[in-house]
Amino acid sequence: MSELMTLVEVGGPVAGLGAGAAYLRARHPAAYWSAVGMPASAVRLVGSYGSVMDSCGLTVQPSRLRALAVRAATRREVRPVPPRRGMLRPTSTGLRIRLRLAPGQEPADVAASAERLRHAWGVHGVYVQPVKPGVVELRLVGFDVLQRVRMPRKAGGGFLRVPVALREDATAFVRDYRAIPHELVLGATLSGKSMYLRHLITGLAAQPVALAGIDCKRGVELAPFAPRLSALATDAGQAAELLPTLVQEMEDRYDLIRARQGIAPSTPDEEITSDVWGLPEAERPVPIVLLVDEVAELFLVATKKDEERRDDMVTQLIRLAQLGRAAGIYLEVCGQRFGAELGKGATMLRAQLSGRVCHRVNDEPSAKMALGDIAPEAVAAACTIAPERPGLAVVGDTSGGWSRIRTPYLSLADAAAHCERTAHLVPDLPALKPFRPAVSTVRPASLTKPRPATA
Repeated sequence: MSELMTLVEVGGPVAGLGAGAAYLRARHPAAYWSAVGMPASAVRLVGSYGSVMDSCGLTVQPSRLRALAVRAATRREVRPVPPRRGMLRPTSTGLRIRLRLAPGQEPADVAASAERLRHAWGVHGVYVQPVKPGVVELRLVGFDVLQRVRMPRKAGGGFLRVPVALREDATAFVRDYRAIPHELVLGATLSGKSMYLRHLITGLAAQPVALAGIDCKRGVELAPFAPRLSALATDAGQAAELLPTLVQEMEDRYDLIRARQGIAPSTPDEEITSDVWGLPEAERPVPIVLLVDEVAELFLVATKKDEERRDDMVTQLIRLAQLGRAAGIYLEVCGQRFGAELGKGATMLRAQLSGRVCHRVNDEPSAKMALGDIAPEAVAAACTIAPERPGLAVVGDTSGGWSRIRTPYLSLADAAAHCERTAHLVPDLPALKPFRPAVSTVRPASLTKPRPATA
């Protein structure tokens, strides 16, 4: 009887600790990782480092000098050596460790074994980042950071740089317009595409940037941000007037560059290699970001007259995509589908959009439209996005690299309020004044919040 009582007395607290750990892991994974997961993974990594590297084929034969020294000092068998390991650096989401590669190894060798390392060390993911020649950094992520998105404190924002989402390796995905001037964003209904656009707008609203929008759904997506917009077209007819105005603004900026740098006026725009960033700050025109929502609406035609207007608009968009970067004009093109079936000029426009973001889509061809021509292996990842994870997307660029990202939740009311607070930052662009949206002085008491993008 006394033994039974002892088991009950000991087993009760142990069961309670197990239940508490399970609850902590499910509801507060970051706290569980800091308290339990990180120490266990660190011990496992240090204790099994050599054997794991050997089983993954990441060891090499030692140099002759080292082999002779080992034989002379210990008379033991000389074994292959793994990459030299640096100190473990814990983070709030995982561990980081630098490896000095052995002669003959390359970062791709370590990246190919990332899945094996993940299982061997009991972490959620292992990601390899080259630091410098001969040195790579392993980023070990202890839990699924995309389950509940928490953006890092130091996200790396700045002028024309907007942190919009979290990568699966727990780093921020930053939309950098100077590095990738134009981008295509695809996603089905309720996939989180609008949430991605909200973060872009709120991030740019506080910067000295002009925002122009084309929203052929009567402005239901972009109208709440009207106080911060310099121009807004809510149907195809208005878009047909706005696009030539932007093209003319682009040509005027090229004339400004010519005048400043002594380039002959007869020089074609395509041969001008400089840009507005080479101008003095006092003379530099403000950057313009054109946001196009549901771009397919610009391609749809019903009559012969509509077809002519469509061809003109597509031509203007292609010109902006080809030549706008040097003039400080950037494109953010969004839609549910985008491909050759839209009509003349669609694939040519897509080729100019070097950044790609693909949320959940309804079919595989849609994912191929977004990623198939730049990162074919990312198509399968985009096709596996579950409907219950809105905001999850696969991002790629023309370098062939890709990763999964997820945008944090941002309500429409908060985004609209931010744009209203920054309305005084709307730059003075005379060419866009006719397209400045009217701002209502009466705001609704509340806005219906859509389903959170990280629910």
